[in-house]
Amino acid sequence: MTKKTLLEIFAVAGIFCLAGCAKKAYAQSSKPAEKISSAEEEKFGRVYQKMSGRAKEAICVAEENKAEFLKDLHEILEEEKTFRADDKSLFFLIDKNHTVHSSYVPKDLVSLEKNSLFDLNKAGMKIRPEAYSALNEMAQAALNDGIRLLVSSAYRSYSYQENLFNHYVSVDGLEQAERESARPGTSQHQLGIAVDFGSISDDFDKTQMGQWVYKNAANYGWSLSFPKGYEDVTGYRWECWHFRYIGKNACRFQQKWFGGIQQFMLEFIDLWKSC
Repeated sequence: MTKKTLLEIFAVAGIFCLAGCAKKAYAQSSKPAEKISSAEEEKFGRVYQKMSGRAKEAICVAEENKAEFLKDLHEILEEEKTFRADDKSLFFLIDKNHTVHSSYVPKDLVSLEKNSLFDLNKAGMKIRPEAYSALNEMAQAALNDGIRLLVSSAYRSYSYQENLFNHYVSVDGLEQAERESARPGTSQHQLGIAVDFGSISDDFDKTQMGQWVYKNAANYGWSLSFPKGYEDVTGYRWECWHFRYIGKNACRFQQKWFGGIQQFMLEFIDLWKSC
């Protein structure tokens, strides 16, 4: 990549950042930009150029804060090294274009049993240990505020998701099913770190429980996966009840640099590791 090309890339990057983050103090700062190695500059440019137009608009990185962004990114990648090595990363990108095998089952799934912290919509639900600990912590905080959480769906096997998707197709047709349900092998639920809260309905965000979760979930490492107005990004319509556990630091990273959009952050991390 030539020096001229790099300059063009970062000029565009700066324009997108200023369009999406004009109110950020760092975008208005006159503080000199920290030095970044040419290798890091080039890698950032390659990854950035592969992101979608909407992602570029959301990514709040300009020359003034690029060093800070890269520092935060490397801290997240270092944290990822502490995740268990025999299972999918909490940052694993799964969507309509990134899949897991039909045989994949998360390690050491924990059964959700009747307990004093949160309610269960049905029996037999399971989640990964990391998500289970975070769920308990969040549920206790909700109880302290007078809110008792309801868990309605958690881990789903490949075959379960296959039957569910086929059901939606039979009821609503393929086009609508694609907006409502994941094809088998593409669901965050198969990772064992996604939870559907409440009644799994569009009015969940208007309930006391929904409003509490929206306000506080990120403090406990839970991120809304399919926000309103981003169907062209996530592939799914708004699901106000569906949260994925990614950890507290990743939630802060997502909010600080990616406009709070989980998909953009996970795509960037995935591209960074593959470039």
